[in-house]
Amino acid sequence: MSTLWLVALLIGAIIIISLGYYATKLLIQLKKQTLAQQQAQEKQRQALSLHDKKILDSVVIIARAMNEEQCDIAEGCWRLSVLLDSLKLSAELDQQFPAIFELYGKIKHMPILDDRKKLDKKQRMALDFERMKVEAELNDPVKENIKLLLQYTQERLSVLSQ
Repeated sequence: MSTLWLVALLIGAIIIISLGYYATKLLIQLKKQTLAQQQAQEKQRQALSLHDKKILDSVVIIARAMNEEQCDIAEGCWRLSVLLDSLKLSAELDQQFPAIFELYGKIKHMPILDDRKKLDKKQRMALDFERMKVEAELNDPVKENIKLLLQYTQERLSVLSQ
């Protein structure tokens, strides 16, 4: 009976050691996978940060030009809306800067460049009148949004630079 117990204990020990080895191997593999995922996430975050930094640099240029009245309000809102929508690490900017997005929403249907040139003079004048009316209506709120946007972009750029 003692030989049978010895064989059973030996087989049990072999099974336990084998399972321990297998568990250790799986834990090492899991640790490597977790590290690889963390590195991939960090690389992705850095890429998104770089993308957003470039976008925010453009936003600052346009916002400053609008603030100094070197850029038409409608054109600036159009450009800013498109840029702000393309940010990857920021959300709900349309809620933070509603006047900019509202003005864009009211003029985005208007043709530009070659499509505008194809319109007859009367149509262009009607669209210009519509645009100027919207600009006049939203001028003050847009200017306030521009000031807030400049503060926001400076804060975001300092965060992204770290």
